[in-house]
Order: sequence, then C-alpha cells, then structure tokens
Amino acid sequence: MTSASPSTPVPPALVDRHGRVATDLRVSLTDRCNLRCTYCMPPEGLDWLPGPELLTDDELVRLVRVAVGLGVTDVRFTGGEPLLRRGLVGLVERVAALEPRPRLSLTTNGIGLARLAAPLAAAGLDRVNVSLDTLDRLAFTRITRRDRLDDVLAGLAAAQEAGLAPVKVNAVLVRGVNDDEAPDLLRWALRHGYELRFIEQMPLDAQHGWRREEMVTADEVLTSLGRAFDLVAEGAAARGSAPAERWWAQERGGALRGPVGVIGSVTRPFCGTCDRVRLTADGQLRNCLFAREESDLRAGLRGGEDDAALAARFVASLAAKRAGHGIDDPGFLQPVRPMSAIGG
Repeated sequence: MTSASPSTPVPPALVDRHGRVATDLRVSLTDRCNLRCTYCMPPEGLDWLPGPELLTDDELVRLVRVAVGLGVTDVRFTGGEPLLRRGLVGLVERVAALEPRPRLSLTTNGIGLARLAAPLAAAGLDRVNVSLDTLDRLAFTRITRRDRLDDVLAGLAAAQEAGLAPVKVNAVLVRGVNDDEAPDLLRWALRHGYELRFIEQMPLDAQHGWRREEMVTADEVLTSLGRAFDLVAEGAAARGSAPAERWWAQERGGALRGPVGVIGSVTRPFCGTCDRVRLTADGQLRNCLFAREESDLRAGLRGGEDDAALAARFVASLAAKRAGHGIDDPGFLQPVRPMSAIGG
C-alpha cells in the first residue's frame, strides 16, 4: 500500500453524517465540584463516581492520543471541577507532549487557580475559562451556596499573570438574582482585560428543574448590554465553529471597549457548526452535550483493545451524531447525567 504524499489532503476521521468534523475534545477529569450552584446541583451535592470507575492518568492520556491521531487539535479539561483532580499538572504536561501537540485549555470555577495557574502554564496549558456569574458577594453566595468570591477573583488574576490568555469569564444570569448585572460585569471584565461570555442556562441540572421561561435569554442579555454599550456584531464568518457569538462593545459615554460573547445554546443554537465531542471522567464518549447515548471507551481500554479498535469507537460514535440537540422538539428529554457528570 502506497502512503499518501505530504501534499495529499488527508480526509477527516471524525466526521458525522451531516458533514461536521470534530476537532475539539472536552475531557472531564472528575464529576466532583466544590461549589453547589443552584442551576447545576442540589445543596447536598451528588453521589460522586467511585474511584475505580474513573479513568486513570494513563488511560486518559492514551485516549487523548488516539483522538489527536484522528484529527483533534483542541483539548479542554473540564469537570465537575478539574482543579480537584490529583496530579493535574503532570497530566497536562503529558498531554502537551503529544505529537502533534493539541492546544490545551481548562474550564474551572477558579477556586484553587491562584495556586495552580503558574504550574499549569509551565506544564503547557495555554488558557483558561473561569466561571463567574456575579461580582456581588451575597449574590455569589446565593448562587453557589459558598462564600468563595475572593478565591475566584484571585484565581483570575493569577491566570492572567501566568499568561493563560485570553482569560475568558463565563457568566450565567439567573432571573431575579443577577439578571441586572450584565453591564457591570462587562465593565469589570474590560477593565481587567478578561473576555466575558454570557451563557444561557441549559437543561443540564441534576434536579431536572430547568424551565425555559425562567432562563435569561441571549436577546435579554444583549438588550441589557445595549443600554450601556454600543454593540457591533463580529459576524458568522469570524465566528466559525466557536459557540459564542461575539460583539465589539464600546461603552457609551466612556472609554471602555473590547469584545463580549453570548452563547445562546437554547435560543440561538449553533449545532450546524459544532466541532465538539466529550469524554466523561468514567470513560464514556458523548457526541453531543445533550446526547442520551454514550460509547463505552473504558470497557475497550480495560478489555485490552488496541488503539485501532479504540479509534473505531470514536469514529462510530461521531458518525451517529444527530443534527441538533432538539431542545425545542416536543419529545426532548433531558440527559440523565447532569453537567457536572458530563463535563462542559
């Protein structure tokens, strides 16, 4: 068999039946979290996965290596709270050593980031997304059920100091709690050089209590921002497969200016350009955040399958990906796993 020449285009390996190519792998490192956000889980937390069910570092690195061989170029570590994973710095270092090297990012609530930002950057992490819904201490405590605002702010500052840029801040507005804070959050982010993205609350809570009418929509966020900022849309061409629609914001009557994003997963879905696939902490591959089916990679790993067989599982899972998440379909059913057990 003759190998392709360097100039011969290599067909994408992780392509679904709608022509979308998966290049972004979200890797959950744990389902555990040290916050109890009201839109995610109950006050008492959840029944966490037993240790033996979690992928080991060696298993994680092997699966990421297989994915990179199939064309994955971006790897994001998620959770739960990924900073709770023991040996995280070493794990990042091992994935950063893969060839070809994927771009590495991490989504975190920021607690513990002040201590870990510099070691993670040195290990090869490229950037971070930090979840922060409010700058008001009482509102923060009400949403997260923990008084840890100062820790998150310190983590953000440490990430910026370590060069994990652009530092992105993910904010969910909760009706009646922080839904009036959009302009203040954007002013704060622009002053500190962070890139703010507002995310619609999605039906991924463990309590299955999500109600569409209670969600603060993308249009409502933009209306609120428009009272204080002039917004110029970046456009679909510049957006590509990114989940966030971006605007250039200019403070009306002020000097602040810069980008702001809105991820309208529910009311402005971007399924048609989705390039993501998710690996849970217990080794299940999900071809959509809202999928109700999973492919058991852990069984293949522990059953002695070689890399080719594991790659075939990746390919088969992606081939079956649906056209969209179906939240507006009458028959939509929320995934059994909550966000903390899937990994964003």
